[in-house]
Amino acid sequence: MPQPKHRKIAVIGYRSVGKSSLTIQFVEGQFVDSYDPTIENTFNKLVNVNGQDFNLQLVDTAGQDEYSIFHQSHSMDIHGYVLVYSVTSNKSFEVVQNLHDKLLDMVGKIQVPTVLVGNKKDLHMERVIKPDEGKILADSWGAAFIESSAKENETAVEVFKRIILEMEKADGNGPPEEKKCAVM
Repeated sequence: MPQPKHRKIAVIGYRSVGKSSLTIQFVEGQFVDSYDPTIENTFNKLVNVNGQDFNLQLVDTAGQDEYSIFHQSHSMDIHGYVLVYSVTSNKSFEVVQNLHDKLLDMVGKIQVPTVLVGNKKDLHMERVIKPDEGKILADSWGAAFIESSAKENETAVEVFKRIILEMEKADGNGPPEEKKCAVM
């Protein structure tokens, strides 16, 4: 049995976009409806992706805004980032772009394993950000993109599976179908 790989993931975004709800839905399989601003919580979960066990440490960060100073702790030993905005909030979409820029400045890289998440996709009537806007932004970052609803367990699980795949790709362990083979 291969040892589980330890991976630390930071969940970052504007206030009340559903960072905690998404994280708790993934970790505990339940939707928390009450909004209680997060200071910072860490959750652990063991998951299996493509036959490999991953021991995930999820850092659910406090809501950030464009003036937030990026804490050093949000870049130390972090393997991947889940950047969350709400499809019902233009402000959160602006802020997530700002946070991504700050993140790259801090880690000193042009790319880090990232999944951009458009959360609250179940709120059809309140939607202001179209899916293709999120997709275009994620593509410009070289990031994965997914829309989710923290009310649905499968999209929450998908978010964290995608970040694992992005981290694996960055480590040179892409999915088998992506490995090219040349016959000489």
